[in-house]
Amino acid sequence: MPLEKIKHAAIDIDLRYATPDNLTGQVIYHHAIAFLHKDALAALVCAADLAVAQGLRLRVLDAYRPSAAQWRLWGALPNPRFVADPRIGSMHTRGVAVDLTLNHADGTPLDMGTAFDEMTEQSRHGCTDIPLLAQHNRRLLLDVMTAAGWVHHPHEWWHYNLPDPCRFPPLSDEVEGEALLK
Repeated sequence: MPLEKIKHAAIDIDLRYATPDNLTGQVIYHHAIAFLHKDALAALVCAADLAVAQGLRLRVLDAYRPSAAQWRLWGALPNPRFVADPRIGSMHTRGVAVDLTLNHADGTPLDMGTAFDEMTEQSRHGCTDIPLLAQHNRRLLLDVMTAAGWVHHPHEWWHYNLPDPCRFPPLSDEVEGEALLK
């Protein structure tokens, strides 16, 4: 399965699991390089172009996630509503999911009502218990991503994946190591 490095003028990379600034408070993986399956990368580039047309940028918070990282997340939050059971495989370990937000053209993030990885009811799409501006911003992100062919996660405003993600197999540890060295 081909993985490609995310590079685009309108995509900022801020991989939260490569830092302690995530739900676990610990570094989950030790690389700060964002990879996606080539089909997911093409859809992300399309979304970035749509965002630019509105004077916005994408900020990628997570993309491909090694299976060892998925196990660490599962250990911190073994709740299948928010973290995929690593025995089944995550959309992230398949390279076809991305966690992201929108930035203004100058790189400052738009208000989304909750932080990335805030595993609460307020993080779900359609939540009206957040400021109207945040609801509007989530809708902007949803519109950009769905217009580019992505599907949203109902409980996480930041998570999008390609349709029918199980058609892409989870990557094995051998493939992951090779991909991360390229």
